[in-house]
Amino acid sequence: MQLFRFANPEYLYLLLLLPLLILLWILNEYRKRQAMKRFGNIELVKKLIPELSKIRPALKFIFILITISLSIIMLARPQFGSKLEEVKRQGVEVILALDVSNSMLAEDIQPNRLERAKQAISRLVETLDNDKIGLIVFAGDAYTQIPVTTDYISAKMFLSAISPDMVPKQGTAIGSAIDLGMRSFSPGTGKSKAIVILTDGENHEDDPVAKAKEAAAEGIVIHTIGIGSAEGVPLLVASNGKKDYLKDPDGNTVISKLDENILKEIAVAGNGKYVRANNSNIGLDEIYNEIKKLKKQELEGKMYTEYSDQFQIFAGAALLLLIIEFMIMGRKNRRLSNLRIFKIRI
Repeated sequence: MQLFRFANPEYLYLLLLLPLLILLWILNEYRKRQAMKRFGNIELVKKLIPELSKIRPALKFIFILITISLSIIMLARPQFGSKLEEVKRQGVEVILALDVSNSMLAEDIQPNRLERAKQAISRLVETLDNDKIGLIVFAGDAYTQIPVTTDYISAKMFLSAISPDMVPKQGTAIGSAIDLGMRSFSPGTGKSKAIVILTDGENHEDDPVAKAKEAAAEGIVIHTIGIGSAEGVPLLVASNGKKDYLKDPDGNTVISKLDENILKEIAVAGNGKYVRANNSNIGLDEIYNEIKKLKKQELEGKMYTEYSDQFQIFAGAALLLLIIEFMIMGRKNRRLSNLRIFKIRI
Protein backbone atom coordinates (compact mmCIF):
# COMPACT_ATOMS: atom_id res chain seq x y z
CA MET A 1 0.00 0.00 0.00
CA GLN A 2 1.43 3.35 -1.05
CA LEU A 3 1.05 6.55 0.94
CA PHE A 4 -0.50 9.50 -0.89
CA ARG A 5 0.27 13.05 0.13
CA PHE A 6 0.57 16.62 -1.15
CA ALA A 7 4.08 18.08 -0.88
CA ASN A 8 2.68 21.64 -0.87
CA PRO A 9 -0.85 21.28 0.55
CA GLU A 10 -1.13 25.02 1.28
CA TYR A 11 -1.83 25.63 -2.42
CA LEU A 12 -5.09 23.69 -2.10
CA TYR A 13 -6.60 26.72 -0.36
CA LEU A 14 -6.66 28.34 -3.81
CA LEU A 15 -9.57 26.01 -4.62
CA LEU A 16 -11.68 28.32 -2.44
CA LEU A 17 -11.48 30.86 -5.30
CA LEU A 18 -13.58 28.63 -7.56
CA PRO A 19 -16.97 29.55 -6.01
CA LEU A 20 -16.01 33.23 -6.40
CA LEU A 21 -15.22 32.71 -10.08
CA ILE A 22 -18.56 30.96 -10.58
CA LEU A 23 -20.38 33.85 -8.88
CA LEU A 24 -18.58 36.40 -11.08
CA TRP A 25 -19.49 34.44 -14.20
CA ILE A 26 -23.17 34.29 -13.19
CA LEU A 27 -23.19 38.06 -12.53
CA ASN A 28 -21.56 38.70 -15.89
CA GLU A 29 -24.14 36.57 -17.71
CA TYR A 30 -26.90 38.44 -15.89
CA ARG A 31 -25.36 41.78 -16.91
CA LYS A 32 -25.20 40.70 -20.57
CA ARG A 33 -28.82 39.57 -20.48
CA GLN A 34 -29.90 42.92 -19.04
CA ALA A 35 -27.93 44.70 -21.76
CA MET A 36 -29.78 42.69 -24.43
CA LYS A 37 -33.11 43.64 -22.92
CA ARG A 38 -32.33 47.29 -23.54
CA PHE A 39 -32.31 46.58 -27.30
CA GLY A 40 -35.83 45.17 -27.20
CA ASN A 41 -37.46 41.75 -27.00
CA ILE A 42 -34.80 39.16 -26.20
CA GLU A 43 -36.21 36.52 -28.56
CA LEU A 44 -36.21 39.04 -31.41
CA VAL A 45 -32.64 40.09 -30.62
CA LYS A 46 -31.56 36.42 -30.70
CA LYS A 47 -33.02 36.06 -34.20
CA LEU A 48 -31.08 39.13 -35.30
CA ILE A 49 -27.89 37.54 -33.93
CA PRO A 50 -28.10 33.88 -35.10
CA GLU A 51 -24.47 33.26 -34.17
CA LEU A 52 -25.31 33.79 -30.48
CA SER A 53 -24.87 30.62 -28.40
CA LYS A 54 -25.88 29.89 -24.81
CA ILE A 55 -24.06 26.59 -24.47
CA ARG A 56 -20.65 27.49 -25.88
CA PRO A 57 -19.68 30.23 -23.36
CA ALA A 58 -20.87 28.03 -20.48
CA LEU A 59 -18.91 25.07 -21.85
CA LYS A 60 -15.77 27.18 -22.26
CA PHE A 61 -16.14 28.45 -18.70
CA ILE A 62 -16.50 24.89 -17.35
CA PHE A 63 -13.31 23.87 -19.17
CA ILE A 64 -11.49 26.88 -17.68
CA LEU A 65 -12.70 26.01 -14.16
CA ILE A 66 -11.52 22.41 -14.50
CA THR A 67 -8.19 23.62 -15.91
CA ILE A 68 -7.70 25.98 -12.95
CA SER A 69 -8.58 23.17 -10.52
CA LEU A 70 -6.09 20.79 -12.12
CA SER A 71 -3.42 23.50 -12.12
CA ILE A 72 -3.92 24.13 -8.39
CA ILE A 73 -3.66 20.40 -7.65
CA MET A 74 -0.51 20.34 -9.79
CA LEU A 75 0.99 23.19 -7.71
CA ALA A 76 0.20 21.22 -4.52
CA ARG A 77 2.43 18.43 -5.91
CA PRO A 78 0.54 15.16 -5.38
CA GLN A 79 2.95 12.37 -4.48
CA PHE A 80 2.95 8.64 -3.78
CA GLY A 81 5.36 7.08 -1.31
CA SER A 82 7.53 4.79 -3.39
CA LYS A 83 10.00 3.36 -0.88
CA LEU A 84 9.12 1.95 2.55
CA GLU A 85 12.10 1.59 4.88
CA GLU A 86 12.84 0.61 8.45
CA VAL A 87 14.01 3.69 10.32
CA LYS A 88 15.49 4.13 13.78
CA ARG A 89 15.07 7.28 15.80
CA GLN A 90 15.40 8.54 19.34
CA GLY A 91 12.07 9.17 21.04
CA VAL A 92 9.45 8.07 23.51
CA GLU A 93 6.32 5.97 23.26
CA VAL A 94 3.07 7.56 24.38
CA ILE A 95 -0.34 5.94 24.59
CA LEU A 96 -3.33 8.25 24.92
CA ALA A 97 -6.30 6.68 26.69
CA LEU A 98 -9.44 8.64 25.78
CA ASP A 99 -12.69 8.26 27.70
CA VAL A 100 -15.61 7.88 25.26
CA SER A 101 -18.35 7.20 27.80
CA ASN A 102 -21.62 9.14 27.54
CA SER A 103 -20.54 11.46 30.36
CA MET A 104 -17.88 12.87 28.00
CA LEU A 105 -20.69 14.46 25.99
CA ALA A 106 -21.30 16.95 28.83
CA GLU A 107 -20.94 20.53 27.63
CA ASP A 108 -19.22 22.18 30.57
CA ILE A 109 -16.16 22.13 28.27
CA GLN A 110 -17.11 23.49 24.85
CA PRO A 111 -18.24 22.12 22.45
CA ASN A 112 -18.26 19.08 24.76
CA ARG A 113 -15.67 17.18 26.77
CA LEU A 114 -14.98 14.54 24.12
CA GLU A 115 -14.72 16.87 21.11
CA ARG A 116 -12.45 19.24 23.01
CA ALA A 117 -10.16 16.35 23.96
CA LYS A 118 -10.06 15.16 20.34
CA GLN A 119 -9.11 18.65 19.17
CA ALA A 120 -6.25 18.78 21.67
CA ILE A 121 -4.98 15.34 20.61
CA SER A 122 -5.15 16.34 16.95
CA ARG A 123 -3.05 19.45 17.57
CA LEU A 124 -0.53 17.41 19.56
CA VAL A 125 -0.16 14.86 16.75
CA GLU A 126 0.65 17.70 14.34
CA THR A 127 3.67 18.66 16.46
CA LEU A 128 5.13 15.15 16.81
CA ASP A 129 8.30 14.15 15.03
CA ASN A 130 10.28 11.20 16.39
CA ASP A 131 7.93 9.85 19.05
CA LYS A 132 5.55 6.93 18.69
CA ILE A 133 1.91 7.42 19.63
CA GLY A 134 -0.96 5.03 20.24
CA LEU A 135 -4.61 5.60 21.05
CA ILE A 136 -6.94 3.64 23.31
CA VAL A 137 -10.63 4.39 23.77
CA PHE A 138 -12.49 3.20 26.83
CA ALA A 139 -15.89 3.25 28.48
CA GLY A 140 -17.12 0.07 30.20
CA ASP A 141 -14.10 -1.64 28.66
CA ALA A 142 -10.99 -0.55 26.76
CA TYR A 143 -10.22 -0.99 23.06
CA THR A 144 -7.18 -0.26 20.90
CA GLN A 145 -8.03 2.38 18.33
CA ILE A 146 -4.51 2.98 16.98
CA PRO A 147 -1.49 0.74 17.81
CA VAL A 148 1.72 2.62 18.64
CA THR A 149 2.93 4.16 15.40
CA THR A 150 4.73 7.05 13.76
CA ASP A 151 2.03 7.25 11.08
CA TYR A 152 0.62 10.53 12.32
CA ILE A 153 -1.62 11.02 9.28
CA SER A 154 -3.52 7.80 9.98
CA ALA A 155 -3.70 8.70 13.67
CA LYS A 156 -5.51 11.94 12.87
CA MET A 157 -7.81 10.16 10.44
CA PHE A 158 -8.89 7.52 12.99
CA LEU A 159 -9.23 10.18 15.67
CA SER A 160 -11.98 12.00 13.80
CA ALA A 161 -14.23 8.92 13.85
CA ILE A 162 -14.20 8.46 17.63
CA SER A 163 -17.58 8.70 19.41
CA PRO A 164 -19.42 6.99 22.31
CA ASP A 165 -21.28 4.86 19.75
CA MET A 166 -18.13 2.92 18.90
CA VAL A 167 -18.02 1.05 22.21
CA PRO A 168 -20.65 -1.61 23.01
CA LYS A 169 -20.45 -1.27 26.78
CA GLN A 170 -20.92 2.01 28.60
CA GLY A 171 -19.31 2.90 31.92
CA THR A 172 -15.83 4.17 32.82
CA ALA A 173 -13.17 1.51 33.30
CA ILE A 174 -9.95 3.49 33.77
CA GLY A 175 -8.18 0.44 35.16
CA SER A 176 -8.91 -1.53 31.98
CA ALA A 177 -7.49 1.33 29.92
CA ILE A 178 -4.27 1.29 31.93
CA ASP A 179 -4.03 -2.50 31.66
CA LEU A 180 -4.50 -2.41 27.87
CA GLY A 181 -2.04 0.44 27.60
CA MET A 182 0.62 -1.54 29.45
CA ARG A 183 0.22 -4.37 26.94
CA SER A 184 0.21 -2.05 23.90
CA PHE A 185 3.76 -0.74 24.02
CA SER A 186 6.47 -2.11 21.76
CA PRO A 187 8.25 -5.15 23.27
CA GLY A 188 11.37 -4.44 25.30
CA THR A 189 12.39 -2.62 28.43
CA GLY A 190 13.06 1.06 28.88
CA LYS A 191 11.89 4.09 30.78
CA SER A 192 10.55 5.98 27.78
CA LYS A 193 6.93 4.90 28.01
CA ALA A 194 3.98 6.93 29.24
CA ILE A 195 0.20 6.66 29.33
CA VAL A 196 -1.94 9.80 29.30
CA ILE A 197 -5.54 9.35 30.45
CA LEU A 198 -8.09 11.94 29.33
CA THR A 199 -11.32 11.49 31.27
CA ASP A 200 -13.84 13.09 33.60
CA GLY A 201 -12.77 10.56 36.22
CA GLU A 202 -16.16 9.03 36.96
CA ASN A 203 -14.76 5.52 37.39
CA HIS A 204 -17.40 2.86 38.04
CA GLU A 205 -15.79 -0.42 37.02
CA ASP A 206 -12.42 -1.29 38.61
CA ASP A 207 -9.42 -0.19 40.69
CA PRO A 208 -7.34 2.16 38.50
CA VAL A 209 -4.98 3.17 41.33
CA ALA A 210 -3.78 -0.42 41.74
CA LYS A 211 -3.24 -0.67 37.98
CA ALA A 212 -1.30 2.61 37.99
CA LYS A 213 1.02 1.22 40.68
CA GLU A 214 1.49 -1.92 38.59
CA ALA A 215 2.39 0.17 35.55
CA ALA A 216 4.83 2.29 37.56
CA ALA A 217 6.58 -0.89 38.73
CA GLU A 218 7.23 -1.65 35.05
CA GLY A 219 8.67 1.82 34.43
CA ILE A 220 5.56 3.22 32.75
CA VAL A 221 4.57 6.75 33.79
CA ILE A 222 0.85 7.52 34.13
CA HIS A 223 -0.41 11.08 33.61
CA THR A 224 -4.04 12.13 33.97
CA ILE A 225 -6.06 15.01 32.55
CA GLY A 226 -9.39 15.84 34.18
CA ILE A 227 -11.99 17.11 31.72
CA GLY A 228 -15.11 18.71 33.17
CA SER A 229 -16.28 20.82 36.10
CA ALA A 230 -16.46 19.85 39.76
CA GLU A 231 -19.96 21.35 39.96
CA GLY A 232 -21.18 19.14 37.13
CA VAL A 233 -23.79 19.67 34.43
CA PRO A 234 -26.85 17.74 33.22
CA LEU A 235 -25.93 15.16 30.62
CA LEU A 236 -27.58 15.71 27.24
CA VAL A 237 -27.79 12.55 25.11
CA ALA A 238 -29.42 11.69 21.78
CA SER A 239 -32.19 9.11 21.63
CA ASN A 240 -34.30 8.26 18.57
CA GLY A 241 -33.07 11.37 16.81
CA LYS A 242 -33.97 13.65 19.72
CA LYS A 243 -31.79 15.12 22.45
CA ASP A 244 -32.85 14.92 26.08
CA TYR A 245 -31.23 14.93 29.51
CA LEU A 246 -30.14 11.52 30.79
CA LYS A 247 -32.29 10.21 33.67
CA ASP A 248 -31.44 7.71 36.38
CA PRO A 249 -33.78 4.76 37.21
CA ASP A 250 -35.71 7.05 39.60
CA GLY A 251 -36.34 9.61 36.87
CA ASN A 252 -33.88 12.19 38.20
CA THR A 253 -31.63 14.12 35.81
CA VAL A 254 -28.09 12.75 35.87
CA ILE A 255 -25.44 15.32 36.79
CA SER A 256 -21.98 14.50 35.43
CA LYS A 257 -19.16 15.80 37.64
CA LEU A 258 -15.40 15.74 37.37
CA ASP A 259 -13.86 13.40 39.94
CA GLU A 260 -10.47 15.00 40.53
CA ASN A 261 -9.57 12.94 43.58
CA ILE A 262 -9.35 9.62 41.73
CA LEU A 263 -7.34 11.18 38.90
CA LYS A 264 -4.87 12.74 41.33
CA GLU A 265 -4.46 9.36 43.06
CA ILE A 266 -3.82 7.64 39.73
CA ALA A 267 -1.19 10.23 38.76
CA VAL A 268 0.58 9.91 42.12
CA ALA A 269 0.54 6.10 41.93
CA GLY A 270 1.85 6.24 38.37
CA ASN A 271 4.66 8.72 39.13
CA GLY A 272 2.99 11.18 36.80
CA LYS A 273 1.21 14.50 36.83
CA TYR A 274 -2.42 15.56 37.04
CA VAL A 275 -3.74 18.54 35.04
CA ARG A 276 -7.25 19.92 35.06
CA ALA A 277 -8.58 20.97 31.67
CA ASN A 278 -10.56 24.13 30.95
CA ASN A 279 -12.13 25.74 27.90
CA SER A 280 -8.94 27.52 26.88
CA ASN A 281 -6.44 24.75 27.60
CA ILE A 282 -6.90 21.00 27.86
CA GLY A 283 -3.43 20.60 29.38
CA LEU A 284 -2.09 18.02 26.94
CA ASP A 285 0.84 20.23 25.92
CA GLU A 286 1.83 20.63 29.57
CA ILE A 287 1.73 16.87 30.08
CA TYR A 288 3.72 16.26 26.91
CA ASN A 289 6.43 18.66 28.08
CA GLU A 290 6.80 16.37 31.10
CA ILE A 291 6.95 13.30 28.86
CA LYS A 292 9.73 14.82 26.76
CA LYS A 293 11.90 14.87 29.89
CA LEU A 294 11.97 11.07 29.85
CA LYS A 295 15.13 9.40 28.67
CA LYS A 296 14.87 8.82 24.92
CA GLN A 297 15.21 5.32 23.56
CA GLU A 298 15.88 3.99 20.09
CA LEU A 299 12.57 3.36 18.34
CA GLU A 300 12.12 1.33 15.19
CA GLY A 301 9.41 2.01 12.70
CA LYS A 302 8.52 1.97 9.03
CA MET A 303 8.10 5.10 6.99
CA TYR A 304 8.20 6.25 3.38
CA THR A 305 11.57 7.82 2.62
CA GLU A 306 11.07 8.50 -1.09
CA TYR A 307 8.11 10.03 -2.90
CA SER A 308 7.39 10.17 -6.62
CA ASP A 309 5.64 13.23 -8.02
CA GLN A 310 2.39 12.67 -9.88
CA PHE A 311 1.73 16.25 -10.98
CA GLN A 312 2.52 15.37 -14.62
CA ILE A 313 -0.89 13.71 -15.03
CA PHE A 314 -2.69 16.84 -13.86
CA ALA A 315 -0.45 19.10 -15.96
CA GLY A 316 -1.18 17.06 -19.09
CA ALA A 317 -4.94 17.05 -18.45
CA ALA A 318 -4.94 20.81 -17.80
CA LEU A 319 -3.05 21.50 -21.04
CA LEU A 320 -5.41 19.29 -23.05
CA LEU A 321 -8.50 21.02 -21.64
CA LEU A 322 -6.95 24.42 -22.31
CA ILE A 323 -6.41 23.48 -25.96
CA ILE A 324 -9.99 22.22 -26.26
CA GLU A 325 -11.32 25.42 -24.66
CA PHE A 326 -9.28 27.52 -27.12
CA MET A 327 -10.68 25.57 -30.09
CA ILE A 328 -14.31 26.03 -29.00
CA MET A 329 -15.61 29.25 -30.53
CA GLY A 330 -17.78 31.50 -28.41
CA ARG A 331 -20.28 31.96 -31.25
CA LYS A 332 -21.85 29.62 -33.77
CA ASN A 333 -20.18 29.34 -37.16
CA ARG A 334 -22.75 30.08 -39.90
CA ARG A 335 -21.09 27.79 -42.41
CA LEU A 336 -20.72 24.89 -39.98
CA SER A 337 -24.25 25.36 -38.64
CA ASN A 338 -25.66 24.65 -42.14
CA LEU A 339 -23.66 21.46 -42.36
CA ARG A 340 -25.86 18.40 -41.89
CA ILE A 341 -23.61 15.37 -42.07
CA PHE A 342 -26.23 12.85 -40.96
CA LYS A 343 -29.22 14.44 -42.67
CA ILE A 344 -30.75 12.10 -45.31
CA ARG A 345 -32.32 13.80 -48.29
CA ILE A 346 -35.37 12.08 -49.73
